[in-house]
Amino acid sequence: MDEQLVSKFYQIWNLAKENSPLNQESAVCISTVNGSGYPESRFVDLKEVSIQGFTFCTSYDSAKAKNLASNPKISLAVWWDHIGYQIRVVGNASRISDELADNYWDDRSLEAQIASTCFDQSEAWSSKSTMEDHFASALKAIDRRVSRPNYWGGFTVNPYSVEFLKFEVNRVHRREQFIKEGAAWRLRMLQP
Repeated sequence: MDEQLVSKFYQIWNLAKENSPLNQESAVCISTVNGSGYPESRFVDLKEVSIQGFTFCTSYDSAKAKNLASNPKISLAVWWDHIGYQIRVVGNASRISDELADNYWDDRSLEAQIASTCFDQSEAWSSKSTMEDHFASALKAIDRRVSRPNYWGGFTVNPYSVEFLKFEVNRVHRREQFIKEGAAWRLRMLQP
């Protein structure tokens, strides 16, 4: 992405975080395509936006990561109702570097690190104990930072299309779509 697009996103994201009513201020919805060809959507924590794209973290054993390993096509959507913005991104996802994964892992709380290591994300729960009991036991057994497991990392969505929609009460929404053409980005206005 070019720096103007990154800057535009950050301006809106920062505005959304000011006095936000949201508990998860950086949650974005991503959609992948499963092995049967169906879209699957879920929310993830957006970590960063840069000229490389939009970055989030996950287990590489998760359903989303398995989907992306088979088909890197992905979409990302944000709806910040309190400021009247929707942002839609379409592109391809690629794994982040181990160094970057280490940095994101180190920024996580101990509880988040333990939760990521004591559960097999997206797998069925077959234990007779509750997940809370399992987590409490893992938390009790470890009282220090946990090293990042090899199966935990992240993806960066390299977009070819980014759309900003500014909601208007009269439904004449302002829609700006940026489309990548070679190394350049072209802006086109879309009708509401």
